[in-house]
Amino acid sequence: MATNPERRKMLEQLLPEGVLVTRQWLMEQAWLNKHAIDNLVKSEQLKLLQKGIYTRGSVRLSWQSAVHTLQSIMKTDFIVGGLTALELKGFSHYLPASKKEIIQVYGNDKLPTWVNEVSENAVFIRHSRKELFEEMAPAIADDYTATVVWKEGMEALKISCPEKACLEMLNEVPEKVSFEHAGQLIQGMTALSPRTLQRLLEQCTNVKVKRLFLWFGSQYNYAWYSKLKQESISLGSGNRLIVKGGELDKTYKITVPKDFQH
Repeated sequence: MATNPERRKMLEQLLPEGVLVTRQWLMEQAWLNKHAIDNLVKSEQLKLLQKGIYTRGSVRLSWQSAVHTLQSIMKTDFIVGGLTALELKGFSHYLPASKKEIIQVYGNDKLPTWVNEVSENAVFIRHSRKELFEEMAPAIADDYTATVVWKEGMEALKISCPEKACLEMLNEVPEKVSFEHAGQLIQGMTALSPRTLQRLLEQCTNVKVKRLFLWFGSQYNYAWYSKLKQESISLGSGNRLIVKGGELDKTYKITVPKDFQH
């Protein structure tokens, strides 16, 4: 059995400060039994944050650490997406209206309650992948991800690629994201991949989002918009009310603001 100094050194190597791990991970990766883990907590070498969730050191916990735990430790299917993913890739520069940052995560797993309990400056909002891609398997969803580095030496975080994040963001219009904000975001998306967009739009099962995306595309008429094969994209039938009191766009059959400026 390892001595206390050996155990401390092993913990420092395995568990950088500010990283969250589960009891199961400590038992499997650090070869610690329940009694040893409890003793490490008593000696303050480990901190018990919530039932079964631990960290080390006095570093302030970040929302990125919680995402790392969800993805790399617990192996859930959650990916950071929507507006959060766009912000991480530099598309959005809006300051949050509240002191807490909103973190949009997408997946079909259950979001553990501890995520919002240990995150002091962030609120996690869970979205089901079925909101946009009802039949997309997790393995296929992985094809539409990008990564961001959050801590040196740690596995990068998986986030939605800009094309997928844009569609996820549009699903929040107009309830959580204003029409104007969405327009400003898409105005900056001059270099989206038409191939990626084509595949996503063909697989997307949300008619409102597809029509809204194509309408915005028609307003800016970037190169990626002209390359889309819209005849292969199912847009459903009937009109869709997006903005009350707006005017009906006859091409995509959605209501849009009368005075929209682009």
